[in-house]
Amino acid sequence: MRISTLPSANLSFSTFLLTGFPGLEWAHHWVSLPIFVGYLMALLGNATILYLVRTDPSLYQPMYYFLAMLAVTDLGLCMSTLPSVLGMLWFDARMVGLVHCVLQQHFLPSSSFMESAVLFAMALDHLVAIQFPLCYASVLTGPHVALAGVVLGMQSAVITAAPSLHLLKFDYCRPGALSHAYCLHQDTIRLACSDTHFNRLCGLCIIMLAMGSDVLFILLSYTVLLHTMLAITSAGERLKALNTCISHILAVLCFCVPVLGLSIVHRFGCHTSSLVHILMGTVSVLFPPLMSPVIYNIKTQQIRRAIFKVVSLGKMQ
Repeated sequence: MRISTLPSANLSFSTFLLTGFPGLEWAHHWVSLPIFVGYLMALLGNATILYLVRTDPSLYQPMYYFLAMLAVTDLGLCMSTLPSVLGMLWFDARMVGLVHCVLQQHFLPSSSFMESAVLFAMALDHLVAIQFPLCYASVLTGPHVALAGVVLGMQSAVITAAPSLHLLKFDYCRPGALSHAYCLHQDTIRLACSDTHFNRLCGLCIIMLAMGSDVLFILLSYTVLLHTMLAITSAGERLKALNTCISHILAVLCFCVPVLGLSIVHRFGCHTSSLVHILMGTVSVLFPPLMSPVIYNIKTQQIRRAIFKVVSLGKMQ
């Protein structure tokens, strides 16, 4: 903690304190067990998806390229919070510097916005495949998907850069106790004594324009998809088209429901226990990376075949 030599009214704090799980300090090692297992499964699951898409030629298709992008963003969500959460639970490492906190607040929302954008791109992939099957191969080529991934990644990094960098300009003259096990933007600006209107307004606009528009377009695309599927005369073809969308719908729900729940708790749960806020914050960054590989491993036959192929080759060697 760095304190200036100016009068007490101008004290400046450059180190923050992670709260952790209040009331459960005695059980932090026990609390860390399910969280660590969840992180480990999320890391292994998404790394497996990337390995399969990279090594299995049968998965060299746009759908699986988008799935690989989703795995990358899920790894970003895990890695942006894993060191802080486990460091605090295992080693009681509660102190975090301003620069580290700002970096975490940049990469965490960047990964979230990237995940939202990739889920939207996957919805478009399903829309083109079902609505315009004859044009699918020419519209969604490998280079087009790669370019889309680069654009979405750059967009997610750029839109969060301004509010994140602006945090470095603030004077923090309140004791730096953060309310979660990792750094959140709304937590940090609450401790600032500077004018934070830009960050508050910018953060709200980014969420509304980026994540809100992605969810809206996903709903619109599925409205069109539902109309198209109902028009299919063959029950078997209709069921096949619906089955291709189920995994994506579940992935969208796994991402949106925890984020929506966390937003509701933050907005309207002022009298709710702080432990509920912290648990919801942990779930919102851990649940999507944990569940996406499980959903696609269970629901996607090609992924299961690729896993069985790797396992059978391992047994033969």
